[in-house]
Amino acid sequence: MSLLSLPVATLGTPRIGPRRELKFALERYWAGKISEQQLQEDASGLRAANWARQSSAGVTIIPSNDFSLYDQVLDTSIMVGAIPEIYASKGESVSLKTYFAMARGSQCDDHDASVGQGLRGSGAPAQEMTKWFDTNYHYMVPEFHKGQAFKLCSRKPIEEYEEAKALGFQTRPVLIGPVTFLKLGKSADSSFQPLSLLDDLIPVYIEVLHELAKRGARWVQFDEPSLVLDLDEAARKSLRHAYNRLAKEGPAIKIMVASYFGALGDNLDTALSLPVSGLHVDLVRAPELLDQITADRRADFVLSLGVIDGRNVWRSNLSSLRQRLEPAIAKLGKHRVQLAPSCSLLHVPVDAELETRLDSDVKSWLAFSVQKMRELAILARALAGDQNARQALADSECAMTARRSSPKIHDANVAVRMMAIDQKMRRRASPFARRSEIQRERFGLPAFPTTTIGSFPQTTEVRNARAAHAQGSMSDEQYDRFLKEEIARAVRWQEDIGLDVLVHGEFERNDMVQYFSEQFAGFASTSNGWVQSYGSRCVRPPILFGDVVRPKPITVEWWRYAQSLTSKPMKAMLTGPVTILNWSFVRDDLPRSEVCRQLALAIRDEVRDLEDAGAAMIQIDEAALREGLPLRRSAWNEYLDWAGDCFRICSSGVSDQTQIHTHMCYSEFNDIIGAIAAMDADVISIETSRSKMELLDAFRKYRYPNQIGPGVYDIHSPRVPETSEMKELMVLAQARFRKSQLWVNPDCGLKTRKWEEVRPALANMVVAARELRAASDPQNH
Repeated sequence: MSLLSLPVATLGTPRIGPRRELKFALERYWAGKISEQQLQEDASGLRAANWARQSSAGVTIIPSNDFSLYDQVLDTSIMVGAIPEIYASKGESVSLKTYFAMARGSQCDDHDASVGQGLRGSGAPAQEMTKWFDTNYHYMVPEFHKGQAFKLCSRKPIEEYEEAKALGFQTRPVLIGPVTFLKLGKSADSSFQPLSLLDDLIPVYIEVLHELAKRGARWVQFDEPSLVLDLDEAARKSLRHAYNRLAKEGPAIKIMVASYFGALGDNLDTALSLPVSGLHVDLVRAPELLDQITADRRADFVLSLGVIDGRNVWRSNLSSLRQRLEPAIAKLGKHRVQLAPSCSLLHVPVDAELETRLDSDVKSWLAFSVQKMRELAILARALAGDQNARQALADSECAMTARRSSPKIHDANVAVRMMAIDQKMRRRASPFARRSEIQRERFGLPAFPTTTIGSFPQTTEVRNARAAHAQGSMSDEQYDRFLKEEIARAVRWQEDIGLDVLVHGEFERNDMVQYFSEQFAGFASTSNGWVQSYGSRCVRPPILFGDVVRPKPITVEWWRYAQSLTSKPMKAMLTGPVTILNWSFVRDDLPRSEVCRQLALAIRDEVRDLEDAGAAMIQIDEAALREGLPLRRSAWNEYLDWAGDCFRICSSGVSDQTQIHTHMCYSEFNDIIGAIAAMDADVISIETSRSKMELLDAFRKYRYPNQIGPGVYDIHSPRVPETSEMKELMVLAQARFRKSQLWVNPDCGLKTRKWEEVRPALANMVVAARELRAASDPQNH
């Protein structure tokens, strides 16, 4: 069979640079070390390199406007003028200071005269941030209100198209679709439906399309991942209405609507009915879509087939893909098909060739962004009958075979332990009501006890010491002494400001997941496998390739040392199995539920060893529990059942007097509150400051019985909240819970903040708790 060459597209690529160049440029700019002009020049260089990298890898349909200085949803808010009054900008354009104020918050002196017409004395808080569908990428939540007006306030999509064209790249600009954009937003008025603003929003999109068409753009990509969600008929009607208006009032430019992260299900007919020129589908998450879309209902459609996994790092079996795709392409015709990753490659690292210290076998199984683009180009050549592509297909099949049979993947002892899991391992000895009495007597904490989530600032000194130790220029003894000095200072400082429950600061840890994965068998760690989480925050997800084993205790000696420095309770800090799973690149040869239970057994061993060492409070963070929730409600129960089961397996092997804490951040809890309660942690701390305690409503309606620490300090912003702000938030929390249930803590760990921000913020938090105690029980103060 011989076919003419197929176009190869990407929906987006990593924007941070191969060695996190964007992160460092942003942080230099925020620190005042480089100018706005230099930041923009650095960003322009990264964009040019991205376009060139794709072209050299064989990509023929290259996106523009997939780059962002912080977040693509925030870029869209700026583009359409959805700027809350607190950041209100004078004039038509929006300054970079306004942009970063929306992203990170600001102090008063961070603003120029055009920003923050409604600011309080301490500056502007950042916009709310939450997870992008079921990924670990965070986006800034748009804010909408009744009667909102939209206008074109940023020409970024137009400017970046022209920038690419000037460099010789004809690109396909990327825009977040209008329906998805509105559905991602929120309103202070719970009765207000953002989709009601659609007709007011569409003219801005039409204006952008006209501007792009005038400059020679032939295609535009509209990302509408909301197509994979449970949509009601009103939302489907909105999609049809939006694209009908774009078709009638917009220019003669072709639109590719991109869905990804799952199946279209009952939205398939809506997607196929849109008056657009193309549709992208995710055939990795929803392989059944190939048969559904090849039914010849839209002969005029170009179909973009997302056949390479944009969310994981494993090489594809190109021979298998070729066999699967050939009949479909023969039926559709080559002129109607594009090959693409399942979604934007934002979610994978840049280039596996940068990994010079990775185990050679494991490396041979991997494909990062660059390799995935090359895979697509090879597949396109093979489908075109190129004989030279045969060897590459054979190589990919050999790598798959070697991986499946590798002894590095399988451990017989793990299988035996998995078989031994029983119901007794899944529950605490006594119910919470009994445990809480025992723990109250043991700890004797005051009302509104104060603590932190675990980590303290990872200063330049800490990072330099870690790097020096890794490079061999600092001995084990020197590094151990350095870390103990950091812990001792942190413990003394916590005692000085009056925190009730202390932490050791996690100075020995590079990342809450990576630290554990490096000491578990079955994982590999990268040197340059960075992906963006939000803004300048990048993580290196570990690669979980085989059966998981904890060879020896990991945290016990650090906890023991920290507890020896104080008479106050010292929380032991662990990362939970679901979070390790969701924040890793996970093997795809076993069900995720089985991999997670392996992790749960490994964490259970650590919990038992900590308790044996004397740890009375053990925090098992499950920050990523909510983000693993399937996008379709019909699959929720299965996931929540095994996720909760894994938490209970790792946490239930302790006595009643040991207090189990957990932490979750940036989650919508309403729909999963029953599953959270079933985890049966004694204390849960959650992010609530940006939502002004709205996230607590789910716990109140459910009548959540256990203790809870609602975050009163937004740690993702550099601003220092005042004591009065924290008290106001806790007053809102008291309206929802009994005083005996409430703890006072920040939203999340503090590793990304600076000590000059953390010290006054936590001191204010302690004062706020004391004033709350005095107000609630004046006789004892």
